[in-house]
Amino acid sequence: MQIIPPPLTLYIHFPWCVKKCPYCDFNSHKLKGVLDESKYIDALIADLENDVPLVWGRPIHSVFMGGGTPSLFSAPSIERLLNAVRSLLQCKPGMEVTMEINPGTGEYDNFIAYKKAGVNRLSIGIQSLKDENLKTLGRIHSSDQAINVYHQARKAGFDNINLDMMFALPNQSIEEAKHDLLALIDLKPNHISYYQLTIEANTLFAVNRPKNIPADSVLETMYIQGNKLLSKNGYMQYEVSAYSQNQRQCQHNVNYWKFGDYLGIGAGAHSKVSFGDSNRVKRYLKYKHPTQYQNSIGGYIQKSHSISTSDLIFEFMLNAVRLKQKINLKDLTLRTGIEPSELISKLDIAFQMEWVQFEDNYIVLTNEGYMLSDEILKLLL
Repeated sequence: MQIIPPPLTLYIHFPWCVKKCPYCDFNSHKLKGVLDESKYIDALIADLENDVPLVWGRPIHSVFMGGGTPSLFSAPSIERLLNAVRSLLQCKPGMEVTMEINPGTGEYDNFIAYKKAGVNRLSIGIQSLKDENLKTLGRIHSSDQAINVYHQARKAGFDNINLDMMFALPNQSIEEAKHDLLALIDLKPNHISYYQLTIEANTLFAVNRPKNIPADSVLETMYIQGNKLLSKNGYMQYEVSAYSQNQRQCQHNVNYWKFGDYLGIGAGAHSKVSFGDSNRVKRYLKYKHPTQYQNSIGGYIQKSHSISTSDLIFEFMLNAVRLKQKINLKDLTLRTGIEPSELISKLDIAFQMEWVQFEDNYIVLTNEGYMLSDEILKLLL
């Protein structure tokens, strides 16, 4: 069966931070010297111009500016970039345009100008509202700064704001995690990303592992506690670590989890593009280091490859199991060309263990299966 290209979004990566956080494994670099905004924006626009032929005629449904710290860039630079996006791509009216914000960079003076430039959703990396935790995490802001930035964003007219918070921090008790989350809920953001601190390879925390990280049993208790608190206060869980109020799910991320397509521009950005005419799905990776990316000659793509059939099944499910909803097997076929029977045969053990159930043309994860999604994915390798 022929692949039908799914919805398309655009991700824009900004690779610099004031300081590299010790838990961060994203492609981010400590800013040294003066930031040459114009040079990087020029590279982003040229990168997008090169990618447009990959998606001729297809509209984009959202834009997400992440990093790194996009808000290190001035409002005029962001406006120039978004104007180029609007001129090069067909943009859905009123589409979600998200920008990540670091409370420690003082960009709230530009909030009104960012909004005029076309940004309509902010994602603020608060992580904790306890200064001791922020210090442990290597953050450059205080809890008071975080709260102030949030209120400044509201005053600037932003009515769609996500706040990030972490749990299972070093020396954090179950009760402390509860009070931290309740303080965040009191701010009444539209969306909360509540996720566990994990020690990733190639991070400072992997080299110097922090002491007194809560035990696994405590992690599970914190997670369940967080779910209950968020639900009680009107936040619906729609993904492993994402909770929304008033139908404010992050549309950009939902597209990822539904195995949608996306263009990625910027240093180290990834793209996934479906080609219905050739029944292929391809991935592209841009040059990772900012200097190499900006100075590349002859294009910004470092490598690309078509995704194999076995990898397509795994990648489809890798994203699908994150969402708290039924997995539509029709989407599997439409977006990969693979018949449902190929996936179902690989999940035999999961059905026996009652981690998943089959309903009409849907696969449904049970509560136990949702907690054991990693085990389900292992069956597909």
